[in-house]
Amino acid sequence: MLVDEDDYLAHYGTLHKSGRYPWQSTGNVSGVVSLERQFLNYLQEGRSKGLTEKQIAEGAGMTMNDVRNFKTIARNKVKQDNINQAEKLRAKGYSHKAIGEAIGGKNGNPIPEPTIRSWLAPGAKEKNDILTTTAAMLKTHVDEKGVIDIGKGVEHHVNVASSKLRAAAKFLEHEGYNIYRVKIKQQGTGKLTDTRVLAKPGITQKEVWMDQTLIKQINDYSDDGGRSWFGLHAPLPINPKRVAVVYKEDGGGEADGVIFVRPGVDDVSLGGSNYAQVRIQVGKDRYLKGMAMYSNDLPDGVDLLFHTNKSKADVKSDKEAMKKLVMDPNDPTKPDPDNPFGAVIKSGGQQLKDRRDGTKKVTSVMNIVNEEGDWQDWSKTLSSQMLSKQSPKLVKSQLDMTYDNRKREFDEINALTNPTIKKKLLESFASDVDSAAVHLKAAAINSNQRYHVILPVKSLKKNEVYAPNYENGERVVLIRHPHGGTFEIPELVVNNKHREAKKLLGPNPRDAIGINSAVAERLSGADFDGDTVVVIPNNDGKVLSTPALEGLKDFDPRSQYKGYEGMPGIDTQMQMGQISNLITDMTIQGAPVEELVRAIRHSMVVIDAEKHELDYRQSAIDNGIRALKQKYQGRANAGASTLISRAGATLYVPERKERLASEGGPVDPKTGKKMFTLTEDTHPDGRPKQTRTKRLAEAEDARELISDANTPVERHYADYSNKLKAMANSARKEELSTKPIERSPSAAKVYAAEVASLSAKLRIAESNAPQERAAQIMAGAVYKAKLAENPGMDDEIKRRTKFQALNEARNRMGAGKERITIEPREWEAIQAGAISPSRLRHIVDNADLDTIKTMATPRHQRVVTPAKLARAQAMMSSGATRAEVAAQLGIPLGTLDEALYG
Repeated sequence: MLVDEDDYLAHYGTLHKSGRYPWQSTGNVSGVVSLERQFLNYLQEGRSKGLTEKQIAEGAGMTMNDVRNFKTIARNKVKQDNINQAEKLRAKGYSHKAIGEAIGGKNGNPIPEPTIRSWLAPGAKEKNDILTTTAAMLKTHVDEKGVIDIGKGVEHHVNVASSKLRAAAKFLEHEGYNIYRVKIKQQGTGKLTDTRVLAKPGITQKEVWMDQTLIKQINDYSDDGGRSWFGLHAPLPINPKRVAVVYKEDGGGEADGVIFVRPGVDDVSLGGSNYAQVRIQVGKDRYLKGMAMYSNDLPDGVDLLFHTNKSKADVKSDKEAMKKLVMDPNDPTKPDPDNPFGAVIKSGGQQLKDRRDGTKKVTSVMNIVNEEGDWQDWSKTLSSQMLSKQSPKLVKSQLDMTYDNRKREFDEINALTNPTIKKKLLESFASDVDSAAVHLKAAAINSNQRYHVILPVKSLKKNEVYAPNYENGERVVLIRHPHGGTFEIPELVVNNKHREAKKLLGPNPRDAIGINSAVAERLSGADFDGDTVVVIPNNDGKVLSTPALEGLKDFDPRSQYKGYEGMPGIDTQMQMGQISNLITDMTIQGAPVEELVRAIRHSMVVIDAEKHELDYRQSAIDNGIRALKQKYQGRANAGASTLISRAGATLYVPERKERLASEGGPVDPKTGKKMFTLTEDTHPDGRPKQTRTKRLAEAEDARELISDANTPVERHYADYSNKLKAMANSARKEELSTKPIERSPSAAKVYAAEVASLSAKLRIAESNAPQERAAQIMAGAVYKAKLAENPGMDDEIKRRTKFQALNEARNRMGAGKERITIEPREWEAIQAGAISPSRLRHIVDNADLDTIKTMATPRHQRVVTPAKLARAQAMMSSGATRAEVAAQLGIPLGTLDEALYG
């Protein structure tokens, strides 16, 4: 007898019976499992008629996911019912054969004895009961926590197959619980990550959307035991009596921002670094900001010697020469426990020691922002703001070289034989090239081009630089971002024999150079509190360097544009962007020197306005900035006017999403262009939602953004951008046409150990996903709370706050991407087809893409042998610079550094 559907619903919910193929029951329909049997019979009947599972799903008015979930539930329940019946009959003395006839005989199909034995085997019931126990576990957690994350990676924590987890959640959905899709904002990128959550009855999707902190993890995590939001331990303050200040009159301006540190004193130690960008609390409410470096030439009783460009006449005491700590918004008498310095302290930027009670003790006053070795990994590419100010010949040469590099990479990916790897690399390549077509960065001019932090060496000549990463006597140019033009690019001669420089920076600083303060002034008025430059070898004279402008000599923005009490604050990022764009537009359009001087003088005020409290508004008036904007940008209040400055301008377009495959997307197969569908979503007040993008990203043809002057530099960049966009589209077309190959069972047997190893690595890698989502949610809540406390945050402080919040949230939640390392034998297994395409996609998603590229497109790799490494270390111990060692061994400096420092 069929069970009444309403009775069934009360227990388990309804498995829908709709469509052209109504379910029929041809098997045992006793008990509450009748509908499950009907559902399985319905699937079987459909398949016997030649229907695909997709057609069967459409006939039943179901989605494919519904069919798969219900199939799992139905099979589990039917088997459970069969086991129960077999056990009852066995208890009555039935033989295996008799049990098979009793259960299956009603349809004339006795169950085979081996099947009966498997049902009656010890533990069979418990094994089959995984779905039920998983559902019970989910129910326990969701009842306790309200909303739980059941997205990707959770299956590894609960140790069940993802299909079982989905079916268990679906099972609970029939009991009144809710499954919602939630988009979690990534604090670092601003992108949204889709996940699924399970909510107990009564909690709406809107509530979860509005407050994502409701989402809890199945694995519980303890709180932080009273630590601050950002994981920053209370800084160790230094007694002001141990700090001395060197003012402008006494030479402080020649090393502005440098903090000399007495070596060998534990509580002012820089750890293992010779120099570092630091923040140091002094007394109760002040701090020092600058570059710390060791020196033995300190007055007696002084352990920190701070240099400043401020004059003694401008301060009442040394205390006023220092910065004020950021105070706690809830208690203005105390420093902010989360961010007392208003800067990001790097993870591990405090030296700590374990106490006996398990807490940490801060042992040094140094709070490190960047330390020796951090700058050498910064990007080596050339920004359009820099390159566009060079000759059109160099612009074209660098852009052509950059495009050729991309084309070579595209060709290498196209030549791959493994279609799954090829599809993934094409997808990544297209995304990278799309971005490059907008940001317009060019390849490095020289392989030894790299960032360095600048430090002062007073006795160096104005045309010299201490730079052990380069050969002695070599000519190099220094470029600071942003800069006004070629007149702010000094060309210097490397002097690595300089005694004072060696004494201060050491014989082999990894990413620092020493210069005279006069050189720093030419670098857009740089100081020594952590300012950086790109160093480019220039023996061939490729990079144009012109004499300093007369109109900038002796110009001191800090003395000429001193601020006043109650002066309005400045949005440095916005103002610097505006004046940089103006200078770029003027340079490209050939503005005369006297007009460029006005704009650059104003830029020098703006760049230091916040740091040194300068009156940038008066500077704009004195330098006639409105008139310059009118002449070179069309209006007094206009923005960018050339392609270079317009490219990155923010543009708001109606909110959209990638077009679904069912709608013909997400890529146009004819053109390779991305396809989008408007969401038509609105804000609560009825305003349409918008998406922020870049102006060049939306331009069909980059030439649309060229100025009326139609300059050669703009044309070169427009051609470059258009060619990159076309290449990205070609990559998407190729990716679309690349079909996956079938898994090779024979290869899977040969490489069984490697398949098992890669599967285990994948489980570990994917198990991080729930913690990462939890960290993003926690960081978002922290950022929201901090923003509420300080609604006046500028964009830079907002960025830092997000970064700190996410960094600490990841530490607390144990989130840290465990990238899959693929061994050579495992790569063989991949190439042989031992891994299924779907599994391989997941492996590639969780592996380091650069490593994948290297393995998929192998090139000759220079390797430093143990013998060469020993020789390098011996040469350096004898006083040779790393540049000299690299030249002697015939290897690039980067290869040597990789061998030395890893």
